Amino acid sequence: MADALPDLSPAELARYRRHLALPGVGLEGQRRLAASRVLVVGLGGLGSPAALYLAAAGVGRLGLADLDAVEEHNLQRQILYDGSAVGQPKVEAAARRLAALNPHVRLQLHGAVTRANAVELFSGYDLIVDGTDRFPSRYWINDAAFFARRPLVHGSVFRFEGQVAVFDSARGGPCYRCLFPAPPPDGSVPDCSEAGVLGALCGAIGSLQALEAVKYLLGLDPAMPGRLLIVDGLTFQFRALRLQRDPACPLCGNQPRLGRQDVGLDLAGATPDCAPSSPPFPGTPLEITVEEARRQLESTSGRPTLLDVREDYEVQICRVASSVHIPLREVPHRLGELPRDQPLLVLCHHGARSRQVTEFLRAHGFPAATNVQGGIAAWAEHIDPSMARY
Repeated sequence: MADALPDLSPAELARYRRHLALPGVGLEGQRRLAASRVLVVGLGGLGSPAALYLAAAGVGRLGLADLDAVEEHNLQRQILYDGSAVGQPKVEAAARRLAALNPHVRLQLHGAVTRANAVELFSGYDLIVDGTDRFPSRYWINDAAFFARRPLVHGSVFRFEGQVAVFDSARGGPCYRCLFPAPPPDGSVPDCSEAGVLGALCGAIGSLQALEAVKYLLGLDPAMPGRLLIVDGLTFQFRALRLQRDPACPLCGNQPRLGRQDVGLDLAGATPDCAPSSPPFPGTPLEITVEEARRQLESTSGRPTLLDVREDYEVQICRVASSVHIPLREVPHRLGELPRDQPLLVLCHHGARSRQVTEFLRAHGFPAATNVQGGIAAWAEHIDPSMARY
């Protein structure tokens, strides 16, 4: 956190007067919040309430990172957005809402946050809030926060249960890998699109993440470091489990096996050099536009395979006629159906899921895998306007 504490304007003093009256906060505490820098990664069901309360609390600089666009089904739980934001990038829609909520907060929007740039990006903030909902993301965010020596406020929801924890390895606490050393097998745990999630539970967990972040920034007695809070949304039972740093943790243990170059690596009990990888074909870009994808698909030579990784119900709404359909969760188990020595284009709804699959494929022996930017939504807009949209 920056050493110099900024002065507050009369308007800010009026806005934060309920904070100023709190023992342990007061004027100095509010100035500390104004000097603080927080990055929210993932602006969905958890990131929405977390970002709203962090902005309302007067965090001085609030970073926003998300690659997705707002979709209709998001509105059930992602309270940063309304119907007018559907189709817009989440970071842009979120910034408009948060700026309207509190014009005193400086908002910083980030493009792609990846394993490669996360450590450097995280180092520019005082604290990281993880609002993502996929296991691979949680691992590389945890690892990057560890190497950036920044505390990480973790949250997760699954159906009617939520979890909150603060991982602060720089102060000797455990990290996410101490709790879950390796991700579950691909496809073994459904995401919220398959399993469902109660919208109000996202609000509760995201709000608790914001609460822990604010307490940390204020230097208040932390409730969560070294503990995992489990919330049962049906019975309304709260259980707190004490966590210990695992001496055998591959990241923060006594003999770590992961270095900064291994951020996000799925060890699954193996050593880092066991991770399969293949260099891409020379000149093969990681992403291409829908216009370039169509050109390649219409080519008479070297025609690529178009892999659609959306869910079954999505494909029933619309699809590109020449595509091969394998839902994202089934890809790891059906690699044998895909060509390893030919161009492979990967498509989803807006391009976020297909980007993850593209990176997974490149790491597992498919060097010519390429993501189609914007997904089938961009295809419908720029290539086939007659295609049904959703």
